[in-house]
Amino acid sequence: MSRIAILGSGAWGTAIALSLHRRGGHQVTLWAHSPEAAREIADAHENTLFLPGFPLPAEIVITGDNAAVGEAEIVVSVVPSEFLRSTLARLRPIMHSGQTVVSATKGVEDRTYLRMTEVIAACLSEVGIVSPVGAFSGPSFALEVAQGQPTAVTVAYDDAAIASRIQQEFSSETLRLYTSTDVIGVELGGALKNVIAIAAGVASGVGLGYNSAAGLITRGIAEITRLAVACGGRRETLAGLSGVGDLVLTCTGSLSRNRTVGQALGQGRKLPEILASLGGKVAEGVLTTRAALGLARKHSIEMPITEQMELILDEGKDPMEAIRDLMLRPGKDEM
Repeated sequence: MSRIAILGSGAWGTAIALSLHRRGGHQVTLWAHSPEAAREIADAHENTLFLPGFPLPAEIVITGDNAAVGEAEIVVSVVPSEFLRSTLARLRPIMHSGQTVVSATKGVEDRTYLRMTEVIAACLSEVGIVSPVGAFSGPSFALEVAQGQPTAVTVAYDDAAIASRIQQEFSSETLRLYTSTDVIGVELGGALKNVIAIAAGVASGVGLGYNSAAGLITRGIAEITRLAVACGGRRETLAGLSGVGDLVLTCTGSLSRNRTVGQALGQGRKLPEILASLGGKVAEGVLTTRAALGLARKHSIEMPITEQMELILDEGKDPMEAIRDLMLRPGKDEM
């Protein structure tokens, strides 16, 4: 039996806890950012705010006590990117080098342009903790994972043996894990697809059809791949679950918060109003857009879709004007 602590009691963290419980053989703890938040979930026996309709078995320990994280052998981080560094600052005094860390957050840190595994490793190393940190990513809506619908994802560590261990610990009848040693490719695929998903939502919101969606997804994966390879990722990774698989899901699925944000933008709503309407849920693509462009400029990589998304998100550019500017770019060879 492994002791597994999940950091973050949002929809995704709760869904992972339910999946691990169904698998059996683990002691699962769901850590919330405050005792009050933990108490609300525990008293209701359900995450009524982020994942309503799924009773939480008594065997899943729900807590806001930091000490519970220190007792875990495996720590799964599902903390939103903008809160990850501050959360780790609270928890690292009780974490230790004997733990294996899994990052299931799909984002890039603003200003530093660090991937989530890099943020975790840097924060822990500041207090002398050296733990393996890997990425868990793929086409996986939290609601469907909680429902027990068959889902396939990728887990990546530099050390293939550690990836295999997490594969064995997490795999079940409803969750299938594939392993990889390409942490960079897996992580950037999962993060950058959120930007393209907002763009896909914008296209839908202004009334564009299937031709436009297919073109956007295809050129989106080309854009993501260029940056991932420049950062040291492998091209073939982006053709897998954490690349094109996650991109297709998030660009086309109605459960995608990033796509929903884009649709609302395409319909003329303003970003602050849209984000407020999410009820505390996070659309990682909004912050990742800026970070992705910072990373792209650092590596001299062209990302035209992402550039137009930044103009829409940050400067209120008219979506139809952004689409025209993309279509009228100078002609190029596809490859």
